Order: sequence, then structure tokens, then C-alpha cells
Amino acid sequence: MPTPPTRPRRSSWASRNFRIQTAATVISGLGNAGAPIATAFAVLGNGGSTTDVGYVTAARLLPTVLLLVLGGALADRLPRHRIMVAANLFSGASQAVLAALVLAGNAQLWQLLLLSAAGGAGYALYSPASGGMIMQAVPEEHAARAFSVFRMGQNASQIGGAALGGALTAAVGPGWVLALDALCFLVAAALRFFLEPEKSPAPSGGSMLRDLREGWQEFVSRRWLRVIVLQFSVLVACVGAVESVYGPAVAEERLGGAGAWGLVMSAYGVGLVATGLLMARWRPRRILLAGNWGVFLFGLPALALAAAVPLPLLVAAMFLSGVGVTVFGVNWMVALRQEIPEEMFSRVSAYDELGSYSLAPVGTALAGPAAVALGLGGALWTCAVACLVLSAAVLLEPQVRRLSRRSSTDAPVPATEPVPAP
Repeated sequence: MPTPPTRPRRSSWASRNFRIQTAATVISGLGNAGAPIATAFAVLGNGGSTTDVGYVTAARLLPTVLLLVLGGALADRLPRHRIMVAANLFSGASQAVLAALVLAGNAQLWQLLLLSAAGGAGYALYSPASGGMIMQAVPEEHAARAFSVFRMGQNASQIGGAALGGALTAAVGPGWVLALDALCFLVAAALRFFLEPEKSPAPSGGSMLRDLREGWQEFVSRRWLRVIVLQFSVLVACVGAVESVYGPAVAEERLGGAGAWGLVMSAYGVGLVATGLLMARWRPRRILLAGNWGVFLFGLPALALAAAVPLPLLVAAMFLSGVGVTVFGVNWMVALRQEIPEEMFSRVSAYDELGSYSLAPVGTALAGPAAVALGLGGALWTCAVACLVLSAAVLLEPQVRRLSRRSSTDAPVPATEPVPAP
């Protein structure tokens, strides 16, 4: 009797939750990539200054920093998919109101500040739950492969989102880009409604304050974690000032406006996605050491803007910056998945983001005054040097250089696994 034919099935690491969360992240990221461009040019088009752009960006970051820890504690106590749906709906509503005001042509600075703050609050509740969900949906032995695929999807939306955001902002105005962002949030919320926790968060048996304290103890017990988060607190502030404040200002001044800056940010997205293909196969033994080599590329856009290079060279610098972000990001996710207990994922992720974003509101708020005091070129040189110095300094920590991948992590897996047909 002939052997029955076989049929492929999805790889074991690509669970239903993983696929839904990746698809929803791509959709929401499509709108989010264009929203910062639209917001910056909405402020500038309404007669605002570079300093005002910095204030609006800081208004989004401040509630993110203040509420991330609360979001992490909630995500380790409550069903994570419900938190993500609620946060997406809230963010979509706030962006819809912002879009309506901008389209009506009467958006005041205080309104932009308030609605940007609402978006930051939504992200603070969403992000720890999202991090815990994706960590839980991925088996440790296939972590690098799965996280590479996830980040490729996440980052691919940067290409289309930034290009579409810049083009729409230049063609029809920033209000429509913000409306698209609101729609993407609503679609992502609808998708995440169908997520089912693979494992419910363990009951804490104590107060939320106790949960926060346990998460903090887990965070501070690892020196490599503290050192890299401290490094990123400054890096994120510098990169945020460059991408949200200085970059649009330079584009408006000498590169041709929103369309050119959208092209630059698209190159960043191409770098993110192209490197994801490499990271799906590359499994360095020294996880954080390999990741930190990518961090050296973070300062290239500031360096290119400071040197007033032509647009093609700026595009290349932003592409390489995207390469660096993916190299670091995948290795960082592998390290967290390997080293952090599952019941602590969301809380440790919240403390990670809290530390990394802690100086971002200050950095963006002071970006305008710094450009006035140092000149736009001087402020850009400062950001570029800070990124390079911090990338070198973190390698002085032995745990960063030595943290190694476990031998069982990310064992090779076939693309399809044959299953006998009934």
C-alpha cells in the first residue's frame, strides 16, 4: 500500500498568538511610523517653532515614563490581551481627536500637548503587556528565529509607514496621516481581541506594591541589565531629539521638507527589515557583546546631519542605524527571554522601558533650547559623540561582554514539519 502523502504544517514556534500579535503589531506600526512626522509638521505648519516640536514630543514621552511600571504590574496580574485591546482603543480615540483638530485647522498647542500625552499613556499600558505576550508565545529554543521574524514584521511597517506618512503629509497635510494612525490602532485592537493567553499570569498573592517591589528586585539583581538600561537612557534621549526635532528641522531648512524626511525614515525601516533576515540565522554566542556592536551605528544619523551631507548619504546613515537597531534588538530579546523568569516578563520589561525612556522627555524638551544655545550643528554633534562614547563605555562591564547563549537556545528547526495525512 503506498505511503499516504504528507502535508506541511506551520513551524511549532509560530503559534496562533504569535501570528496574531505580529500581524497586529505590523498594522499599528504602519500608522505609528508616520504619526511623528505628521505631528512635527503639524506643529511647524501651525506657526510653531523647533522648541514647540520638542515640547509636544516630550508631552507624549512623560506619561509613558510615569505609567510604564504600573502597566508592567497590571500585565503580570491581568490577562495581557485585554490590556492591549483597551490601550489600543484608547490610543486610537486620542489620535482620532487629534486628527480632527488638525484637519479643522484650529489645533492649539495645548491641545497637541494634551492629546500627545494621552497617546503616551496608552503606550505605557500597552507595551509591557505586549512584551510579556510575545515572550510567552515563543519557545526559548527558537527565540532568535521567532524574535527575528517578529521584528522583521514590526520593522517592515516602518518602511511603508514612514514613506506614506511623509508623502501624505507633503501632499494632503498631516491631519490625514494622524487619521490613518487612529484607524490602524482600531484594526490592531480588533485583531488582538482574538488573542488567548497561552498561560494566565500567576496570581501574585499580594498587593500591587509588592509586585512592583519583586519586579524591581529582579531588575536590579542583574548588572548587565542595569548597565545597558542606563546606557539607553541617554541614547534614547539623543536619538529621539535627532529623529523628532532636529531631523525635521533640517529637512524643512535644506532637504525639501516632509517628503525628504519620510524618505530618510523609510531607509531606516529598510535597514531594520533587511537585517532581520540575517538575525533569523545568525546566533552569536556572546549575545550582548554582539548586540552592542549594533549600538555603535545609532549615532550615524546625527553625525550625517551635523556634517550636512547630501541626502543620499543621510539615507545611507539612517539605513545603517536601522541595521544596528535590529542587531541589538533581537539579541536583547533573546537575552531577556533566556534570563528573566516568565512570571516577571512584563514587570522587568516595564522597568527596562522606564529606565530607557527616563531622559527622553527631558531630551526632547531641551532639544530646541539646546539648538538655540549650541546652534543646530552643535546640538547634532553633541548627540553623535554621546552615542559613540556610550557604545564604547558599556563594553567595560564584564557581564555585557560575557553573557552567553545557552547551548539549547534556538536549535535549528526545519521550515516545515511533515505530518502523516489521516
